[in-house]
Amino acid sequence: MAHDHKKAHRWGHVAEYLCMLWLVCKGYSILERRHRNRGGEIDLIAARGRVIAFVEVKARADSAAALESVTADKRRRLARAAEAYVASHPRFAQHGLRFDVMMVTSPWNIHHLKDAWRGE
Repeated sequence: MAHDHKKAHRWGHVAEYLCMLWLVCKGYSILERRHRNRGGEIDLIAARGRVIAFVEVKARADSAAALESVTADKRRRLARAAEAYVASHPRFAQHGLRFDVMMVTSPWNIHHLKDAWRGE
């Protein structure tokens, strides 16, 4: 059981790294990876133009399972963490803010759902 947990944890880190590379290739600048603050944790914070994307990365067997794992509670925690991030980085106050989900179903299958929800 512990071995499976470690393997899943490693796969999650690999998925984050793959998503980070994918975003960079799409013209995003990575501002933070695994950012933690009093609001919670954000997997990736990326900027492109005047938009800051707070990205939740999910590595699952399929996209439906990945989306299901982003619960209302998780969205609220991410919104609080994003709010705290912007409050501590005033230079982003006038940027558009977006919540994205990136789903990794294999190393070759990355889905980017932009603006997956609005801050609650």
